[in-house]
Amino acid sequence: MKKNLKQFCLLTGLASGAIYGINKLIDTTSGIHKLLNETTGYFFEWRYGNIFYTKHGAGSPLLLIHDLYPASSSYEWNRMIKKLEKEHTVYTIDLLGCGRSDKPNLTYTNYMYVQLVTDFVKKVIKEKTDVIATGESVSFTLMAANMDETIFNRLFFISPPSLESIQKNPNNRTIFVKKLLEFPIIGTFFYNLKMTQEHINYLFEEKYFYKSSRASAKLKDVYYEAAHTKYSGGRFLFGSIFSNYTNINIIPALKKVENPIYLIGSRNSDESVRILDSYAKFDENIETAVLSNCKKLPQLEEPEKLYKALQMFYDA
Repeated sequence: MKKNLKQFCLLTGLASGAIYGINKLIDTTSGIHKLLNETTGYFFEWRYGNIFYTKHGAGSPLLLIHDLYPASSSYEWNRMIKKLEKEHTVYTIDLLGCGRSDKPNLTYTNYMYVQLVTDFVKKVIKEKTDVIATGESVSFTLMAANMDETIFNRLFFISPPSLESIQKNPNNRTIFVKKLLEFPIIGTFFYNLKMTQEHINYLFEEKYFYKSSRASAKLKDVYYEAAHTKYSGGRFLFGSIFSNYTNINIIPALKKVENPIYLIGSRNSDESVRILDSYAKFDENIETAVLSNCKKLPQLEEPEKLYKALQMFYDA
């Protein structure tokens, strides 16, 4: 019996050591190119961690918020900044749990991001700003506008999620996965199994771009690096997203918010037009634009088309 116990402990120790070694290797190699440069920006000391941000140009303020996903970062706006900074003071942020910002072990909720963007506007931008948000970040941006009318002017939403998808709640299965991801060694290992280079390739081929050939190797490397910075701390955000803690029903806010809302979708995404129409049903003043030859991230795939759509809304 003692012999079997010793063998079990030995095998467990060896397995843990091997998993730790794999995690360490991924942590080291994922950032070897150092594509996410911290010297190009600043850090905002927020209550839950340091938030990386950049500031460019001059003019009326414009805040750019990337999609809420562990592999995402403000690099998402890399091809738009030079176009927008001609007329605006452009701010970009890496959301908590993403990119170069801190990735603490906590439950990431929709309201937490409401607090983050509200505090960032009040303490860094220090005046009412226009805002452009992508994908899953649309929900907390809208909720922030609903809860504090002093922070935003125009709301531009790119590829908003379906109203149905962001109403899902946590359940026992998703909570179990979240708790598993929080374990230091095994949680990091399972997160690394998910957040592979192949997964990043899949995102660009199936979800982010209409023509995946436009996604350069460097762009994919940036997303892979972002997913694994801070010792793969993005697993905490991933667990919260998977468990639906970042979800919220935004329909009441859609009905109430008085800010001008502009929605931008994709002609090449099956669900995009339906989603835009579902939002407009709750606010007849919402304006929409549908772009071609792109999917979720026109700011990276078709930046000129997106810029023209934004200018059209500004000039209307």
